[in-house]
Amino acid sequence: MSRHPEVLWAQRSDKIYLTVSLPDAKDVSVKTEPQGLVSFSAKGPHDELFDFTLELYGRIVPEGSKVNIGLRNILCSVQKEQKAWWKRLLQSDGKPAPYIKVDWNKWCDEDEEESMKLELASDDGDGGLGREEDDDSSDDEGMLYLPDLEKAGGN
Repeated sequence: MSRHPEVLWAQRSDKIYLTVSLPDAKDVSVKTEPQGLVSFSAKGPHDELFDFTLELYGRIVPEGSKVNIGLRNILCSVQKEQKAWWKRLLQSDGKPAPYIKVDWNKWCDEDEEESMKLELASDDGDGGLGREEDDDSSDDEGMLYLPDLEKAGGN
């Protein structure tokens, strides 16, 4: 009998990122099909079988998909056929399985992706320095509160 590993997901306009949490995985197999099917199987550290199949919201480009097998997890980057934000990960309208969760560490909203591109494009010259100075001043403001916290903890 097989089990489901935890799957974390995030997206950009052109990709879906899947992180499969399975330390010391062996015999890892990830298959992608154009209609949006992603199939995963692997053996865990005690030779137990882990697998899942996802029917993604939209079509994908299997040739543009990449898999990176690490010690603790398997990272899958799945290229979307059309550059667009999906309203959900899966084609089905219902609640996803409990082993599928949002990867908040990689999550990016539509408007954040655009602003990140603009920041990277204007990172040369004075534009980058202005932002750094703004960031420093906000850090300094945060430091003003530290002495108050220390005094409160010392009493």
